[in-house]
Amino acid sequence: MLKNLDPALNADVLYALSSMGHGDTLALVDTNFPADSVARHTVLGELLRIDNVSSARAMQAILSVLPLDTPLQPSVGRMEVMGEPQTIPAIQREVQTEIDLAEGQPAPMYGIERFAFYEKAKEAYCVIATGETRFYGCFLLTKGVIPPTDV
Repeated sequence: MLKNLDPALNADVLYALSSMGHGDTLALVDTNFPADSVARHTVLGELLRIDNVSSARAMQAILSVLPLDTPLQPSVGRMEVMGEPQTIPAIQREVQTEIDLAEGQPAPMYGIERFAFYEKAKEAYCVIATGETRFYGCFLLTKGVIPPTDV
């Protein structure tokens, strides 16, 4: 255990989050997503896990250390419901709450069509699988920056 770190964040996930640079993306995905096969195409090349937690809980843990690129652009994409791109399932509403809390203001997600999401996930720095069993618990995050404190 380390002080001030969310216990859901394991060493492999922390290493990946720290290694990412500004503009890099990560895919946070549910249990139904083809996580292992997609992860093999990413920069990291292997699947990471935050097991036994929902996508919302994993998002909370990740955003406790990862800055989003929200001042410049919408920084969290959500997998759209097939045939209903405007529908926001409960899991996505829960994740939106975690994003808004972490950012201290509303930071709306943008939609990504299901098959386009798969392709974007292959281009990500890494894929992190959660224990989320509800459908459409899949998100793409863009890393931002932490400004210097002496400016």
